[in-house]
Parts: sequence; structure tokens; C-alpha cells
Amino acid sequence: MSETKVIIVGCGIAGPVLATFLKLKGYNVVVYERFKSDRESGSRLLLQPNGLRVLSLISGLDADQIPGQYIERMCFRSWMPEENATLAESDVPAKAKLRFGYQMKAVERTGFRRLIAQIARDHGVEIHWEHTLVSLEQGVDEVTLNFENGHTDTASFVIGCDGIHSNTRGSIFGHEKPDFTGFIQTAGESLTPNAYLGKYTLTNIYSNGAAMVVYPVNPTTTAWAVTQRGDEAKDTWRFAVDQQMQEDFKNGPLADWGFEGEGLVKSAKKMVKYGLYDRPELKSWHKGRVVLLGDAAHPTTPHLGQGANQAFEDIYHLVRLLVRHNPTASSPSTELLSTIFSEYESIRLPKAAALVQGAKKMGESRIVGGVEMCLARNMTVRKNWEDDENVLNTMSPSLSGPFEGESEI
Repeated sequence: MSETKVIIVGCGIAGPVLATFLKLKGYNVVVYERFKSDRESGSRLLLQPNGLRVLSLISGLDADQIPGQYIERMCFRSWMPEENATLAESDVPAKAKLRFGYQMKAVERTGFRRLIAQIARDHGVEIHWEHTLVSLEQGVDEVTLNFENGHTDTASFVIGCDGIHSNTRGSIFGHEKPDFTGFIQTAGESLTPNAYLGKYTLTNIYSNGAAMVVYPVNPTTTAWAVTQRGDEAKDTWRFAVDQQMQEDFKNGPLADWGFEGEGLVKSAKKMVKYGLYDRPELKSWHKGRVVLLGDAAHPTTPHLGQGANQAFEDIYHLVRLLVRHNPTASSPSTELLSTIFSEYESIRLPKAAALVQGAKKMGESRIVGGVEMCLARNMTVRKNWEDDENVLNTMSPSLSGPFEGESEI
């Protein structure tokens, strides 16, 4: 009997990880990606214990080989004339390893994407680059995909992992107009100043109307992002080639930060600017033989650093349910897929929705304007981070997932 063919749309962060798991479970997996294989994507991401727990299930993939830097401490600063001070310091990242088994790691997105795509290929996954999905047609036992370049392909079922601009989502639910949150981010990478070499700390620096997050992505490079309220900007999340934009920001009012942010903007090697958008919350992530995963299903603003990690939790539960309900990896009926996809949604949709709202609230609480509101924010930060054990208890529902003890896949 021939292997059941599955098509994954998207070869960013979630797609190749999912493809590897499905290949290991006996499916014939083909991945289509709209961009070139060598493109540079956004600057960085945070892998947290829940995401690393899923990645650890892939044989041959060790957290230590993922390009990036483990975070040992967190620090919160206020950088404004009315309060120039350290608000809190915490060993939560190091303590999280003892509590949850894994330590937060700041990762170079492009290098990580290349690593997991290569692992997928090493397991026999077929990857096609520069193929943009334009439509799909569902039959009784198959789905046919049509691509912009004229190519077509057919599979038993399809999983959309094509991110915040998901054409898979648009093909089954219609294309929606994203809602601008009112926030824009400018992010970059810089050489780590000598004073902070060897100090692997994630620092949040709060100002009046803006905030900066700073953390190392390797022993000599620091990633940073400045969030502020502003006019709409496209959410491309790709490094800018607009030299004028970069020069304007380097010489603008948000270039001069203190503490760990000192000198980073002006010395940036590369920079990206993008708007932060919300998408309408979906009540279902599947239709027929097509299901969504990761940002295609539940796009989120980056304020909690959980985007990729939540996609990995999606992967774990979707693969687990496919194994449970279709252990032979045979071609499933639409009825069986509906059972699997509905159970997957019942587990993941509530948690993902809560985290999307949590990220939104975090952004609104961090970036406030006016001295009075800024001082109130600073007081809240002090209170929230005065006890590491309380912080870990608060984080536990997110960081202890998606399974405890033995994996079911």
C-alpha cells in the first residue's frame, strides 16, 4: 500500500517540524513554501521550555545545536527622566530549567529555520520553494492545490502552516482585513557592547510611550526591538533594505537608550520595521480535509514570546491525535479527519486564544504614555517580579505543556 500523502503549506518554523514528525509516523509529506530557500527572515525568536520539550522528541535534534544563546537572567529597567532605575532582577530563566526541564533560548530565526528544514529533508521530506498557494479544491478523498506558478498537486489532506499571511486560511475561510493594533516595532541586531559580554540577560527597558527588549542571540551579538505607538507599517517581518529608514531611526528620538540598550540602535548591523496586527479569532481551524496550525490559526503579537512555542504545542497534539485515531497512517476518511481536527481544536483553541489575549494585554501594559501612567506601570512591574517562585507558578500553565512525563508520540 502506498503512503498517505500529506501536503504542508509553509516552510517557516512550524512546517518543517511538523513534516518531520509526520514522516516519522509513516506519511508521505510534501512541503510548499512561497519564499526562496535562502531568504533572511525576522531577526530572532524565543524558544521556551514548552517549545523545546516538543523539539526534543525529534531524534538527532538537541537544544544545544540550535543556533542561539541560553538566557540566564531577566532584568527590568525604567529609562525616563522621572525614574531612571532598575525595577527588578530575576533568575527565573535559570530556575525554569530546574522546574520545567528546559531553559529559555534566544534563537537566530534564519539559522534555526535552515536547521529544521535540513532535518526534514534528511528524514525524506520533499520541500518545494517559491510556490505560492492561490486556491484549493476539496474532493471526497483528496485536496487539490493550485499555485501561482501554474503547478498543481493533490494530497489526502492539507495542513496550513503558512503564518500570519496564510493563503490556506484565506482559501477555506475567506481573506480577512487585519486590524492594526496601533503598535509598530523596529528591531535589529548589534554587536554586544564590551560591558555586557558574557552576561546572558533578557532586559526590558521601559520609557514614556515606548519599550525596548534586549537579549543576546550568541556570545557576541545582541538582538533588540523597540515597540512604540505609531502609524501603520506593513507586517513583513523581513529585514529592511530601506537605508533611509534605518538612518532615520538611528538618528531619531528612540535611538538613545540607557542600560543594556546603550549604543545598540546606532550600531545596528541590520534592522527591520513592521506593524503589529490582530486577525479575527477563528471559532474553528478546519474545513473538510484542511486544517490550520500555528500563526495561520492563531496569530499573536510577540509580547509574550510564545508564538513559535504555541505552534509546537499545536504540532504535538495534532500528531498525537493522528497517531491515536489513524495508527497505520492510512488514507483517512473526511469523517475521521473531522474527528481528529475537532479534538485538536478542543484542546488547543482555548489555550491559544487566552495567550493571544495575554500578549495583547502585555503590550498595552508595557507601552503607556504620560508620566503618571509610566510610574504606575513601573510599580506593577516591581510587584509582579518581587518573588521568583510566584512568577514561575504563574508561568507554569504555559511552560509545563504540552505534556508531562512520557510523550504520546
